[in-house]
Amino acid sequence: MFELNSKMNDERIEEIGENHLATSAKTPLRADAFAISDEEKINKIQESVKDILHTLGMDLEDDSIQGTPKRVAKAFVNEIFMGLNPANMPKASTFDNNYNYGEMLVEKNIVVYSTCEHHLLPIIGRAHVAYISNGKVIGLSKMNRIVEYFAKRPQVQERLTMQVVQAMQEALGTDDVACVIDAKHLCVNSRGIKDIESSTVTSEFGGKFKEKETKKEFLQYLQMETNF
Repeated sequence: MFELNSKMNDERIEEIGENHLATSAKTPLRADAFAISDEEKINKIQESVKDILHTLGMDLEDDSIQGTPKRVAKAFVNEIFMGLNPANMPKASTFDNNYNYGEMLVEKNIVVYSTCEHHLLPIIGRAHVAYISNGKVIGLSKMNRIVEYFAKRPQVQERLTMQVVQAMQEALGTDDVACVIDAKHLCVNSRGIKDIESSTVTSEFGGKFKEKETKKEFLQYLQMETNF
């Protein structure tokens, strides 16, 4: 059974859980993260969920809940956290910008369904992604798929925003990429402070988007205040 580092006391755990602490722009994965198959992971998670429900006092013989451990395990591996597996990374095919479009392209309101890595509760919101072509363009749906891939893992919103920009920059061969995410965190909305109205906005601006006028133009597309 995995044991927490002895230095990580309950007070420190709570402090981290109430703040968006992230160690790097990379999702923290062990070196042996893919040493076992997805099916093996599902079987292991299923038993863990059984143990959790049993500890909570649930009757696992009840018809309604009997299949819950398997359903949860499959959802974790195949859907909710599918973005942990590099095999699921979308192929970000690019094409020559033959029509010489030189202005920014903005894909607004990309739906974000992610999971807070501190409480494993949902993060739900919208991502707005933009880039300026450096000779290459990317399919519009690929922008959505890149957001989805990095969202489908235990996440911190700041890291998610950075990962989307970095993936787009790599695919397009340009630094001129920006991303703004506005999302509700159920760890804030449904527990703790229980503030159902608040949302979190994060941004990452690369290349020309760091320039005041370009950033302003992008945010005007989003009808947002230029207070980043």
